[in-house]
Amino acid sequence: MSKADNMLSILWLLKTGKRMTAKQLAEILEINIRTVYRYIDSLCASGVPIISDAGHNGGYSLLQHFNEAPLFFDLNEQKALIHAAAFAQEAGYPFGADLHRAISKLKRYTNEEQRDAIDRHSIGFEVIQPPVDPSLESTLQELELSVANGYTLSMEYQKAYQTTRQRRHIDPYGLVYWKGNWYIVAYCHLRNTIRSFRADRVYEIERTEASFQRPPEFSARHFFLSNLLPEADKQGNTILIKVKGRPQSLPDLCRHWYLGHTVIERSEAQVIFQVDEQMAHSILPHYLLPYGKSIQVEEPAFVKERLAAIAADLFHFYQST
Repeated sequence: MSKADNMLSILWLLKTGKRMTAKQLAEILEINIRTVYRYIDSLCASGVPIISDAGHNGGYSLLQHFNEAPLFFDLNEQKALIHAAAFAQEAGYPFGADLHRAISKLKRYTNEEQRDAIDRHSIGFEVIQPPVDPSLESTLQELELSVANGYTLSMEYQKAYQTTRQRRHIDPYGLVYWKGNWYIVAYCHLRNTIRSFRADRVYEIERTEASFQRPPEFSARHFFLSNLLPEADKQGNTILIKVKGRPQSLPDLCRHWYLGHTVIERSEAQVIFQVDEQMAHSILPHYLLPYGKSIQVEEPAFVKERLAAIAADLFHFYQST
């Protein structure tokens, strides 16, 4: 273990309330007794009130008021951190090895009772996400470091449904995890505007000699969502979409990442959405189609017709293949 780990271990052992000799500490930590003396001196120099008692029953202990102060996380805090780590790991958190070491330290500096409690709370808590490409880790690490340090990056980017890549220079402002994918929100030098890029479509990323300063009040989260979700002051003509359905289906429909923000009226058997008219003609039917016969569009007629046309097109496609 590192010096910091050993010093924390000594502090934690003394937090048990037992008086311990340098020999006992050295045996537990498997280090030289002289090293224990040096670590004790360092702890005292940093302000930790360690009491040294000489004699037959002597040893080291902590001053009572310090011993009563919380040194580490309580059980609920430990549980929350371990659960959060499970979410991060499943999402493809790019610093997984560091996260694993942190959780290992968290468990190391606990007594047997606390470890048993942590295990009980961890064993029944599972997070399942779509698998993340392991090769994406190095790209995400470079993006995160560049966001933090203001590095301008050069990268090749391949847009969806295209077979060629395009070289771009970007100033990365923030990473966003959205619906199973990582995105980098960045100022694009090619387009002279802020864009979001799918991280799994980024290739041959490297730092340039240039640097940048991120706008102080910029929020990658706000930018990303503002380009996805409807905003009343940005919408053109809107239209009402009336949908009826099974009581079990409508709540799920109202939790849809886009439609959930457009609900203006809802009952047990019906929901009314107010959406951009252009959206209603284009992508909306594709959002509704997966719900099948569990829902039914009542108005407007053109949405019903569009759903029928998409279904018919699929029918003919699979009938001919």
